Amino acid sequence: MNSEEDLVRLRHAVRAATLQAEFSLVDQTRVVTAASELARNAFVHAGGGTVAIEVLRHTDRRGLRLTVTDQGPGISDLDAAFTDGYTTGPGLGHGLGGARRLMPDFHVRTAERGGTTVVATRWVSP
Repeated sequence: MNSEEDLVRLRHAVRAATLQAEFSLVDQTRVVTAASELARNAFVHAGGGTVAIEVLRHTDRRGLRLTVTDQGPGISDLDAAFTDGYTTGPGLGHGLGGARRLMPDFHVRTAERGGTTVVATRWVSP
């Protein structure tokens, strides 16, 4: 993901994956929004990155996992980064915290000058 066009393609790919996983329309929107926010963060703050999209099927559960990885400067204050309104760039400061609220299973690994990886999973509601 290195351009605005890549972000558009990502949104389409995530939407297709949510359809494959049989998410409701509301949950499709949640997952696509979270993917867009996470990818935009990697693009803006790290100059780009990669996104892996996995449709998950475990016996009686279906879900989707997003893994967003960049090689940027890392997040120096992770607690602050989750706070609405906190930003180190041109945005409104809702991206990381908003994505975490949209994706119930959410993990961040970050290292100063070592990049950041976000793994976010949402399961289809019964």
